[in-house]
Amino acid sequence: MRTYRELFRTPEFTPLFLNTTTQIAASTVSGLAMGTLVHSATGSPLLSALAMFGPSLAQVLGATTLLSAADRMPPRAALTAMALVFGLATAAMAVPGLPVWALFAILFGLGTIAAVGGGVRGGLLNEILTTDGYLLGRSVLNMSVGTMQICGYAVAGALVTVLSPRGTLLTGAALYVAAAAVARFGLTRRPPRTTERPSIGRTWRNNALLWSSGPRRYVYLALWVPNGLIVGCEALFVPYAPAHAGLLFASASIGMLFGDTVLGRFVPARWRERLGAPLRLLLAVPFLVFALHPALPLAMAAVAIACVGYAASLLLQERLMALTPHELSGHALGLHTSGMLTMQGVAAVLAGTLAQFTSPATAMTVMAAASVAVTLALAPGLTPRPRDTDDTAAPPHRVPRRT
Repeated sequence: MRTYRELFRTPEFTPLFLNTTTQIAASTVSGLAMGTLVHSATGSPLLSALAMFGPSLAQVLGATTLLSAADRMPPRAALTAMALVFGLATAAMAVPGLPVWALFAILFGLGTIAAVGGGVRGGLLNEILTTDGYLLGRSVLNMSVGTMQICGYAVAGALVTVLSPRGTLLTGAALYVAAAAVARFGLTRRPPRTTERPSIGRTWRNNALLWSSGPRRYVYLALWVPNGLIVGCEALFVPYAPAHAGLLFASASIGMLFGDTVLGRFVPARWRERLGAPLRLLLAVPFLVFALHPALPLAMAAVAIACVGYAASLLLQERLMALTPHELSGHALGLHTSGMLTMQGVAAVLAGTLAQFTSPATAMTVMAAASVAVTLALAPGLTPRPRDTDDTAAPPHRVPRRT
């Protein structure tokens, strides 16, 4: 599968795409509103970063307790219910006079639930598409993330000015409800991928199995740590440029969109492995320019160029699926999403703490340098091999198209 026409003709891909797109738009609008609301109330770079990215910390709780449910729930019902919960909770955060601690309590609760949502969505994508279509499908979903973030941050910036942060939160809540409607009426009813009962014990056993493989460990670490550190840089866009944070976020989304488009659609398979290491370094190196406290135009250019490097995650996800048994695909992708978002939350805390004692620009430089160091340290374990296999993984599974 090499064309977008083939991809969107695949049954159920279009409604999954629309559900994902709408939910990303909702989270983007709500996230900027929350960051602005908390920064206005507290003046704290740390709390502002936590408001936008801190809920990701709760992903680790979901990943260690609830994640086995990702392959054990009907995907349509799960995606519909979770979008409704997010919509109601986002509307609750718009209540005037709600204390900051209550806002964070709601955000962290949503982060726990989101761990399962990532696994359900990723497993359904792997089920809908054939093996040769996974990278193209994943790249299109990533492109939708980039597009919605470009539009979402621009629109959110205007909405915060016109409607106030609380009015913008209500807009995000409405978008979550729309995402729920798309899932309910666009996806078909499917049984769970496995009939075992979800439990904390099963979650731990599956996590241990996935982590027991050396090749998978390197892939997971490369997906989690370098990217998370760069998101720590992004968590400081509001304190770095309070009046223009939306432009910096939009620049990051433009870079990510460009990288995913080119890699997913135009780069031949034989070149992809060679691009993995350069893309992982590209993600971090341009952020080092913040050591010079650049003006807004240079900062936007550096951010856009760097975020092209997010495309490396497509190659790593493709390798992860090749190393994972099909019946654990949802759990494996959920663990990836949860670990990635948890690391993003940790990095946001670290970056915010550094910024409290130094400056946002200095903290961003330190986080970027750390990302470069981790990428170089992981490089030997990610060296392309003629046949990258794992003794705990089943042979690559081709899922037939649903008609």
